[in-house]
Amino acid sequence: MELWISHGNAGKQTVVSVVCSVLGLCLVTAFRDFSGAGTNAMAGCLLGVLLLLIGVVGFLVSGKQTVVVDPGTRRITIEDSNRFGTKSRSIPFDAVVSVSVGYLGKKSNLVTWYYLVLRLSSGEEYPLFSPGRFFEGGSDRSIVEGWRRRLEEYLGPHGGAAPADTARRHG
Repeated sequence: MELWISHGNAGKQTVVSVVCSVLGLCLVTAFRDFSGAGTNAMAGCLLGVLLLLIGVVGFLVSGKQTVVVDPGTRRITIEDSNRFGTKSRSIPFDAVVSVSVGYLGKKSNLVTWYYLVLRLSSGEEYPLFSPGRFFEGGSDRSIVEGWRRRLEEYLGPHGGAAPADTARRHG
């Protein structure tokens, strides 16, 4: 089996952060002259402050995530790089007990992201291909199911993950 390398889309993270910041700034500006507590204008201003805060923090922590599944070393390596540095995590194949598909969002509002959930022998659940990192295909359940099957093939019968078809909802 060949090395499997996937990269998150840092550009999309930055765009979402900038849009939140601009929208928040517009709301704060439009509703800055509220006349008292409990008014709709105050709610609009506070929503603007919240969006502005989310946008600024999102911009500061946005970065590139790289996931490498290496059958040669039997490890999954996740590297997160942002403006504050780089951190890396390595998960041995043998530590993965199961792989399932998780999702974030609601189907009713047509905003749903899918990702893999690794259940580790320590009991920890680790999200792989996280929604906020904008991996190509993360909004398509069938693509992420393909990722799950591919990862299970890589993990193989040598102490790797048992198949798991359950979806886990977060958010």
